[in-house]
Amino acid sequence: MTTGFLLGKFLPLHAGHQLLIETARPMVDRLTILVCSLPDDPVAGNLRLQWVRDLYPDCDVVGHSAIVPQEPAEHPDFWVIWADIVRAAHPDPIDLVFASEPYGEELAAQVGARFVPVDIDRTAIPVSGTAVRGDPATGWRWLAEPVRAHYRRRIVLHGPESVGKSSLGSRLARHFDTVLMPEYGRTYCEAFGTALDADDLRRIFAGHIAMDAALRRHAGPLMIADTDPLMTQAWAIMLLGARLPEIDAWADVADLYLVPALDLPWKDDGTRLFGNDVARRQFMDVAIGELERRRLRWARVEGEGDARLDSALAAIQTAGLTE
Repeated sequence: MTTGFLLGKFLPLHAGHQLLIETARPMVDRLTILVCSLPDDPVAGNLRLQWVRDLYPDCDVVGHSAIVPQEPAEHPDFWVIWADIVRAAHPDPIDLVFASEPYGEELAAQVGARFVPVDIDRTAIPVSGTAVRGDPATGWRWLAEPVRAHYRRRIVLHGPESVGKSSLGSRLARHFDTVLMPEYGRTYCEAFGTALDADDLRRIFAGHIAMDAALRRHAGPLMIADTDPLMTQAWAIMLLGARLPEIDAWADVADLYLVPALDLPWKDDGTRLFGNDVARRQFMDVAIGELERRRLRWARVEGEGDARLDSALAAIQTAGLTE
């Protein structure tokens, strides 16, 4: 049986790492992957370990998180230390050591294996973990979906009826070349009407979550959503005078909520219920209350047409969600 070994920080896991792993895997009968981490790494070691395990379930994926020298200049026994780490992760003899860095040759010699270099000059996959950490959007094409999910940021349009959430959401999605999660409550009401009870709102809640999860893998570094379950909770308060415990327990909140102001005229489109000024202001207060009670980041959006879009883009930039 031919055995292989490779190690890396996978900080974060990108297509260059995957090329290394997927080149090594068919060349051996058993491949061990050592995921190395330190306590102060910008991405937690356990998360990176899980990424590799999820993507390569047929490999032996082992973690190492002890503080050890990272470069030969840091310690005179650097290679002895790392040879012992490798033997602890793979006690049996190793036939092949795979690496995309020159260190692989010496590491292979230390453990009595043959070195197999893979894309050391980065010709095939021109990306680095440092570059991805600095600007995930630039390296987006090189990231597997579990890693994209870690870096993806979500922006939700939040607020009462007829404030231009859907129109603004569409414009933001086009601007950032990403997908828009539509307001599932509107879809539901167009199919079943607006006489909503608690069970209807629970169905809207469940439908929104399921569709949002399905859409995420199609999104870019930013994902735009036209409302989320916090607005379903606001509807519950307005319609039923009570909160839904299921939504209070929901925690998958967005990175930023944009709340369009009540500076557009109310329009009846057949699914809207609260058109007078008093009701609109009450609904706005309830909607903002849902954000405040969770201490979420939100920003008000104002203006008409392009000014409204510019207001939203400024809020997104201020929140640090885009360069």
